Amino acid sequence: MNERYVKHATFVIERTYAASPESVHQAWADPIIKAKWFSKPDIFEFQVGGREYSCGGPPEGPIFTYNAIYQELIPDQRIVYTYTLDSGSTRMSVSITTIEFIKVEDGTKLIYTEQGAYFDGHDTPEIREHGTNLMLDTLGKVVEGEM
Repeated sequence: MNERYVKHATFVIERTYAASPESVHQAWADPIIKAKWFSKPDIFEFQVGGREYSCGGPPEGPIFTYNAIYQELIPDQRIVYTYTLDSGSTRMSVSITTIEFIKVEDGTKLIYTEQGAYFDGHDTPEIREHGTNLMLDTLGKVVEGEM
């Protein structure tokens, strides 16, 4: 039997985008825009208690399942959701994520905070933070009109 353990971690990433809080928030709220920088959801219910679900992966690699429930939505200000990430039938992690949108002189400051429980070495906070940084870089290109 494999050793079971949980690693808990929190990371915070800040970005400033040359776009309004409304535009940046819309990139999270609209499944067509979100598919440009995150993934194309199979289910997308952007409301408190609503679900976002996607399943997929590279042709040669494992299938990943992202399953989120929206906990709080304050238009143009804050999104809070919980989510699980699975690889096949293996639960990799459970997280709570808060995204804050703050109006600044030249656009929007986004503060992304993720608190996670990472299981049995299937994922790590360092890998998740790295992937989230790449994702938020792509989000910036979308909201700033580069994609």
